[in-house]
Amino acid sequence: MNLLPLLQVPSADTVNSAANYFPIGVQLIFAILFVALMMVLSHWLGPRRLTADKLQTFESGIEQKGNARRPMAIKYFLVAILFVLFDVEVIFFYPYAVNFRELGWDGFMAVILFVSLFLAGFIYIIKKGALTWED
Repeated sequence: MNLLPLLQVPSADTVNSAANYFPIGVQLIFAILFVALMMVLSHWLGPRRLTADKLQTFESGIEQKGNARRPMAIKYFLVAILFVLFDVEVIFFYPYAVNFRELGWDGFMAVILFVSLFLAGFIYIIKKGALTWED
């Protein structure tokens, strides 16, 4: 029994061929079909007894108080959107921190420009009063 072909490292042409991705595609198709089949079966075979208790809004076991469609201050949404915006901008510092030596002075100047635009936007938001809660 010759084990030498099993121990050889495959060439780059055989590693990157489309045929190597076929099992992944088959598994993905089977997973999608399985989920779809389970959803259809649960819809067909599941009980359909709608009672007043089942139709009542469930809020983590807490008794419902008031209407859920009550208007809410836009400040909550604005602060949430600003948090996500500035949080995502901070993520862009990671590639610079990893590659700061290779980027050199050009990379440093790009980060200084990025930080200055970041701070200008933050100052603009503060001047517009987006973060003040008094009405």
